[in-house]
Amino acid sequence: MLLLVIITGLVAFASCRPCDGDGSNLELIVSLNKNLLRSLESPEGLPNPSVHLALRLSHHHNLAKETEYLNRIKTELHDNIQTSLTNGQAVTGLMALYSLALKSSCYDLNTITFDVSDKKETLLTHLKRQMEQEKDHIAFSHRPLTNYYQYSLGVLALCVSGIRVNNHVSHKLIKAAENEHFKHGETESIDTYAMAGMALQCVKDSGSYAHNAAELDTALNKIKQKLLASRRSDGHIGNEFSTGLAVQALLAMGSDVGECSASMEAMRTAARSNMYHNPMAISQVLPALQRKTYLSVKTQGCLNEDDTLVLEPVTPAVVLPSETKVNVMVEVVTASGAAAAFSVDVPKGSSLLEALQLLERKNVGFTFQTESSLWGPFLSAVNGEQARQSDRRYWHLSSGGTALTEGIGDFKIDAAQRITIKNTSY
Repeated sequence: MLLLVIITGLVAFASCRPCDGDGSNLELIVSLNKNLLRSLESPEGLPNPSVHLALRLSHHHNLAKETEYLNRIKTELHDNIQTSLTNGQAVTGLMALYSLALKSSCYDLNTITFDVSDKKETLLTHLKRQMEQEKDHIAFSHRPLTNYYQYSLGVLALCVSGIRVNNHVSHKLIKAAENEHFKHGETESIDTYAMAGMALQCVKDSGSYAHNAAELDTALNKIKQKLLASRRSDGHIGNEFSTGLAVQALLAMGSDVGECSASMEAMRTAARSNMYHNPMAISQVLPALQRKTYLSVKTQGCLNEDDTLVLEPVTPAVVLPSETKVNVMVEVVTASGAAAAFSVDVPKGSSLLEALQLLERKNVGFTFQTESSLWGPFLSAVNGEQARQSDRRYWHLSSGGTALTEGIGDFKIDAAQRITIKNTSY
């Protein structure tokens, strides 16, 4: 009986502690921090506001490099968003991440403006208007203009910036959570549940939701239970690349150590095996491992910051193509269901992107086009057929029937396999 009392006491003591992610794992966190810092040197694509956000939320800084990168974001990314707004395109998620990145550097968001139809308005004004358009689109077609992940980001960005979120905008997100509308195709989107959890927790903390406090609590509880129910036996929630945001959401919603310690350890194990080499992946994992979340931006002070993070010179590793070749069968399934198969031998360790490039050069009737994203390149057209977001379609990738969790630039071909590229609706 005494032993039971002691064990119960220990469990109670552990469960009252918040999710613990630091301590003896400082070396791993600093290594991830440096890898993210090195990624700033890449000239490819637009500067990534999610990367800047993670660097700012970290306990360790190289303030000169962070400032330099913020200046790139304020020019290159800003101009890209300006072009999208001028063309009438919905860029809710990108605008939200832009505002979060600026806020994380304690930048005055009222000084950031865009010109549309000869009218100059602030970033937050444009974001608020985009959220109204997203809300109206849900009322008309039962789905946002973009998707619920970007919708959640928009709510979160406005909320942490001190902007009162329209009750009707919040209500749409609450109802979407209650009705389990957070899906990508037929699969539940753990990323979306996580982002919605952080957004609605911020709304709750702000005290601005005046409709029905009980339904807000019900939605938050449902989101939390969805995340916990999606935890695998190895601790990852959803998959290796959704765990970072999921843990952030659990932290934001006040989870204790018993609910997320296994997921913390799963991320550390994955990081030590170099699974998180994509900067976007690191940017979502690093805050979680330091018990930070996107809600932390709300109280960011930018004072007395540690500025001791220094990058040691690194000699670029020369990676020679493997002499071992593996066969890849590529099956393309069009929107109509018609299928075509192609075969190509590629060096072992090639990325899927490299494999597709080799296949295209064989001139056997396979062609493809890509577009850029914060996660890297993604397929936009295959054999002349497009899968447009505006049509709510995408190219679903799988290997041997299992959906890929990495993009075409990150997924490695280490053994002979069959890759299926299917034009899919969502």
